[in-house]
This record gives sequence, structure tokens and C-alpha cells, in this order.
Amino acid sequence: MGYMLSLILLALLAHATSISCQNILEQRLNIIILAGQSNMAGRGGVANHSVRGIPTWDGDVPPQCQPNPWIFKLSADMAWVEAREPILADIDVKKTNGIGPGTAFANAVLSKDPNFGLVGLVPCAIGGTHLSQWQKGGFLYEQLVKRAQMALRSGGAYKAMLWYQGETDTIYKQDVELYQGRLKRFFNDLRSDLQAPRLPIFQVGTKVDMTENT
Repeated sequence: MGYMLSLILLALLAHATSISCQNILEQRLNIIILAGQSNMAGRGGVANHSVRGIPTWDGDVPPQCQPNPWIFKLSADMAWVEAREPILADIDVKKTNGIGPGTAFANAVLSKDPNFGLVGLVPCAIGGTHLSQWQKGGFLYEQLVKRAQMALRSGGAYKAMLWYQGETDTIYKQDVELYQGRLKRFFNDLRSDLQAPRLPIFQVGTKVDMTENT
């Protein structure tokens, strides 16, 4: 009898949680896209295990990255769930993920403007990717657009994209020389396809010195 009562209580609790989450998501979402490579996917707290020698996340979540009931993420299977680090673990599946800038950015926005409303993070970053892989027509670009459009259908508006990428494009001089043109084309195509011509894009910049040491 006690076992059956426990099962019933658990079922009721799960049902109540689902309804509560659904009601929250009926509000307008402020959509923020997270795209780029490893640093956006999240490598904070990831290091080689001292015994096994494989990348492992230490599980430490700093205060600015703690879960917030006002911050959700679009999961790999296109469902809105509470954003919890590492938030790209189900997207950048071939790598070990840790802390990234997405949750910290969202928490910072909410701390500055408590009336901002619900944040819907759309993770799309994949570690080790070149900018050429993010060009229109490629898999990464099409997945980004698909996920962003799906987020919009949930109700809400695009507020920004965080773009953290470029390390892989510093290996060869040709990629460095083509980077600016490729990036401009990528941003223009994305804004056009999302029908968001004024989409704010926050980019991490890296200065590269291609001169040889003498």
C-alpha cells in the first residue's frame, strides 16, 4: 500500500511540474543563440583526468552560472528545459563539455534588468569547427537556422547571438585572410534567413599576428 501511494505521489508531482513548466513557457521568450566552437560549447573546468588521462569536467559551477528559474535552453530534441551546466552536453556530444558563457551572460542580463523576462538559450556550438563549416548550405549553418526558427515558434523574439569562434582558423594563413569576408557573409546570411536584420551579435575578438619571428 505504501509503495503504491509513493508511486501515485511521484506521478502527481511529475504532472504538476510539467504543467508548471508549460505555464511558464506560455510567456514570451527572449531568445539568445549560442554558436561557435569549443569556448562557446564550454570548456571551463575541463582537464585531463590525472589517472585516466581523458578530458573530464570537475563539476564545479560558479555563482554566475548557477541555474535560474528564468533561464531555459532548447535541448537537442527541441524541447525547452531548465538551463543547467554543462548546457551544451547534448549538442557538442563528441567532446567533454564544462562551463561556457551562455548561462553567465543570461544571468548578467537578468541581474541588470529584473524585468527582462524569460530567457531562452539556443545552444548550437560545436568544438573544433572552422568558420567555413558555418557558411550557408553547410550542416552547422542549417542546424543553427532550424533550431533558431523552432525556438521562435515557441513564442518569443530574437534578442541576440553570442558568437565565440576563430581559434581553428588561425592555423593556416589562408583561413586568417578569408576570415573577415566569411564572417561578414555568415552574419548577413543568418540575419536574412532568420528575418532579423538587426539581430545583435556579440563576438569575441582575437588579434592574430601572422608575422614570423626573426
